[in-house]
Amino acid sequence: MPKQKTHSAAKKRFKRSKSGKLLHHMSNYVHKSLKKRPKAKRQARAQKELRGGQEKKITRMIGK
Repeated sequence: MPKQKTHSAAKKRFKRSKSGKLLHHMSNYVHKSLKKRPKAKRQARAQKELRGGQEKKITRMIGK
C-alpha cells in the first residue's frame, strides 16, 4: 500500500511547537489592516493553537 503524501499547502501554513501543539496564524491580517484596531492587529501577529477535530485532520495532512 502506498504511503500518505504530505499536503504541501498545509505544511507551509501550520507548524508544531516544541510541546507538540499545532500552531497557525490568523487569517486576514493584512487585509484592510488600516481599519483594524491596534489591539486586533497585535493579537493577530501571535500564533494561535489549533484544537479538536481540525487538529487531527491537519496532523494527518502534514504527516507528523
